[in-house]
Amino acid sequence: MYEPIRTKSVHSSTMAGTPSDFPHRSREEELDIQLAGHLAALLAVTDELLAKAPSADLDSAAARLAQQVTRLRGGRTPVRPPLASALAEPHLVAALHKRAHARASRALLVAASRADTATAILAAQRMDAHAAALTETKELSTAG
Repeated sequence: MYEPIRTKSVHSSTMAGTPSDFPHRSREEELDIQLAGHLAALLAVTDELLAKAPSADLDSAAARLAQQVTRLRGGRTPVRPPLASALAEPHLVAALHKRAHARASRALLVAASRADTATAILAAQRMDAHAAALTETKELSTAG
């Protein structure tokens, strides 16, 4: 009725004593990779905000984010383009703050699941800062 299976399943576990053909990562390593990716994305948006609306808060946040990404990537520093000043249009700055808030929330989620307190605090602080900036932008746009 059915033809017998002739090849070994790719989903089966390795036989005792034989190494697998592909490397395995632990859950912690996978979470480190995810967290580094979310923080690098947050750093990229922070750099965009720095180019449009420079501030000391964003500058120190970018430095702290770069430090955490470097730590999670085993000493490899993130690539950051040079800042080029641009005109700060309010709707573009608000969109960047929304993106940064979303990236920070994802980083917070992963940091909490891997119990990385320092990174979770940094992500929460960035979420608060971007939420406050969005509130300020809305107040300015309704007042003007």
